[in-house]
Amino acid sequence: MKKLRIQVFMVIFLILTIFVTAIFVSFNVMGYRQEYNAISRSLNQTERIGFDRTPPNDSENGEKPKRPDDLDEIDDIKFVDRTVYTVLLDSDDSIKAIINHSNNDVSADEIEKIAVTMMSQSLQKGIGNLYIADYSFSYHEKSSIVIVDNASTKEQLRSMLVISLLLYVLLEAIIFIAAHILMLKITKPVEESFNKQKQFIADASHELKTPLAVIIASADALESNPREKKWLTNIKTESERMNKLIADLLDLAKSEAIDDRSEFAVGDLSKLVEKSALTFEGVLFENGVTLDEDIESGIEMNMNSYKIQQLMSILLDNAVKHSEKGGTVNVLLKKDKDIVLEVINEGEGIPKGEEEKIFERFYRADESRNRNENRYGLGLAIAKNICQLHGGTITAKSENGKTVFKAVFKS
Repeated sequence: MKKLRIQVFMVIFLILTIFVTAIFVSFNVMGYRQEYNAISRSLNQTERIGFDRTPPNDSENGEKPKRPDDLDEIDDIKFVDRTVYTVLLDSDDSIKAIINHSNNDVSADEIEKIAVTMMSQSLQKGIGNLYIADYSFSYHEKSSIVIVDNASTKEQLRSMLVISLLLYVLLEAIIFIAAHILMLKITKPVEESFNKQKQFIADASHELKTPLAVIIASADALESNPREKKWLTNIKTESERMNKLIADLLDLAKSEAIDDRSEFAVGDLSKLVEKSALTFEGVLFENGVTLDEDIESGIEMNMNSYKIQQLMSILLDNAVKHSEKGGTVNVLLKKDKDIVLEVINEGEGIPKGEEEKIFERFYRADESRNRNENRYGLGLAIAKNICQLHGGTITAKSENGKTVFKAVFKS
């Protein structure tokens, strides 16, 4: 069970972690690309506006091409979100002028050093890793180099990364707790089923152990004293008890196959209940109990007829066993919003707080009495499974000297 819990927890945790990680990565990648594209646009915009104005060569005079005289127009380019510099170059790549588009206080000497470093890289454009790179540039040989200060971008991306990491860690903690809670909810039915299975094996082993011990002891006694017939009687009695228990166990196993609806068919439930009640008239009479029926006619239901008969036999047998002499067993069947079947007996009631436990396997309120009557506490567990097979529920309660078993089926 522990291994199953760990596996379920890991599956839930990994699925949620992958989902959160994908969001975390997508968020930072989108933010990075947005800043990257913004810097690229700044570089392109400066180049386009500043240097498309360069006049053609004067071939007749053999003079060098001149930079535009309207540098004031170039200087008017403003970038609100970042600092941009334009370094004008002569034909020999020497620095001719430096234009600060953002009125930043960085000295011209420092900008020159940066420009020389950029030119030495022999690249036309370099943006680099925006988390660590101090500057981005666009270099046009013998013309210009545009430099973008990455300081604000770097700070923004790093802040975004730190905040998202903190959120990621917080979400992972929440996921850990949520995965643990979900694991407990998912494995709870499995754990209950596992515990019931262990209890079932323990109870069945206990019930089989006693008659086997009697049979073995009686066989040994018979072997040493073959004339004593009481040992044969003991063997026969205990064998019958074992046969009854095995038959009940098989019925229980069949009733728990709740997905088997192959033998279902629409039938007259009213006639089936009435027939089952009449079958018990002799047993009721022998026990001094009266049968009273109130069965609404014409009620049909999609059902397994054999199992419904088995359900009625269990409920009527239980009612007879717990009725006082001179009492009455009532069988009621009616259809309103749902189909309701009730079997009511007068006499011994269900102990308080045991109303749900009586449907558990091997439950017996009176150990000695049930043992003498070869009753193993499997009947009501079978009845519950039959009701579940038909999409219904069954409940029990005792009050005012009457015990009511109520089965409700969806109509």
